[in-house]
Amino acid sequence: MRIAQVAPLYESVPPKYYGGTERVVSYLTEELVRQGHEVTLFASGDSETKARLVAACRRSLRLDKHCIDQLAHHSVMLERVFQQASEFDIVHFHVDYLHFSMSRRQQITHVTTLHGRLDIPDLFPLYQEFRDMPVISISNVQREPLPWANWQATVYHGLPADLYRFRAQPGSYLAFLGRISPEKRVDRAIEIAKRVQIPLKIAAKVDRVDKKYFKSAIEPLLCDSLVEVVGEIGDSEKDEFLGNAYALLLPIDWPEPFGLVMIEAMACGTPVIAYCGGAVPEIMEEGHTGFIVEELEGAVEAARRIPKLSRKRCREVFERRFTATRMANDYLRVYERLINRNQDEPLEARA
Repeated sequence: MRIAQVAPLYESVPPKYYGGTERVVSYLTEELVRQGHEVTLFASGDSETKARLVAACRRSLRLDKHCIDQLAHHSVMLERVFQQASEFDIVHFHVDYLHFSMSRRQQITHVTTLHGRLDIPDLFPLYQEFRDMPVISISNVQREPLPWANWQATVYHGLPADLYRFRAQPGSYLAFLGRISPEKRVDRAIEIAKRVQIPLKIAAKVDRVDKKYFKSAIEPLLCDSLVEVVGEIGDSEKDEFLGNAYALLLPIDWPEPFGLVMIEAMACGTPVIAYCGGAVPEIMEEGHTGFIVEELEGAVEAARRIPKLSRKRCREVFERRFTATRMANDYLRVYERLINRNQDEPLEARA
C-alpha cells in the first residue's frame, strides 16, 4: 500500500524530547515500513525515518528560534502533500483540521487522526461544517463532545514492543513525566509524595505559555528535599526514568484524550496512579496496571498499595493492548475500508 503520513511540524518525528503526536506518528510510520508498505512521511527536516521523508522545514519549529509564524510552514507542507496526493493510495493526516478545506476539494482518499481535546466551544462550528471529513479518535471518550462527527474507528496508541525494557523490581521514587501546566497538576504529585514520604522525580518541560504558572504556583513547591526536577528528557532517558520508578503519577485535571505516558510506564512494568479523567479508565486496568483515584486521599492510599500489584502483569497488558504492531494493523483496516469505499463510489459522489 502507498501511504502518506502527514505530521505536525512543531516537533521532529520522533521528537528529540517531549512530544506525543509526533512520537505516535513515528511509531506508526516505522511499523508500516517494517510491514512492507511504501510510506512517505511529511514532517520537519530533522526527522529520522526509514520512510521517504518530505521536509517542509529545516528543523522542528519548537526548536527553531528564528521561526515566528509556524502556520506558514504548515501551509507549505500541505501544498506539497496535495501536489503529490495522486501518488498515494491514502493520505493519513495528523494535523487536526488544517487540511479540511483542501481535502474536501480534492479527489483523494484520506483520513485524520484527532490527537487533542475536542471539548473546546470554538471547535463545534468547525467540525459541524466539515462533518463529512473521515476522522479517527484515540479513545472513545474523546468523541463525546462531537458524537455526530464522521468517526471511522477508535485506534489506541501503541509503542514498539522492544522500546522499553521490563524491570521486575520496583524503584524507590515516584515519577512525573510530561508538561508542567495547570491541567497536568504537578502540584498534586508533589503533595502525594510529601504525604507518603517517597521521593518524587519530575521530568517535564515548561512551555512558554506556562512559565508564569510555573514561577508562581510550582517553583515555590520545589524546595522540598523529596522533590527533584530532572528537566525535559527523551526516549533513551525515559527507559531508565520510568523503569526504575516505584510508580508513575498522573494527577491530571483535564479530559485527557489518551495519555501516552501511561502505556510507556506499563511497558516498563511500572504501575500508574492516575486521577480519573478523560481516557484514563479506558487505558488503565484498575487493580492490575495501577489505581484510578478521585482525590488526594485516594492517591495516597493507592501509593501505599502499589507493592500488591504485579509489574509483570503491567507488561503483559502493554503487550496485549498497546504495541505499535496492533496500532498499525488497526489503521490498515481503516485504510483498506476507505480505499475500497472510494473505489466503489462515482467521482461525483466524492465531490
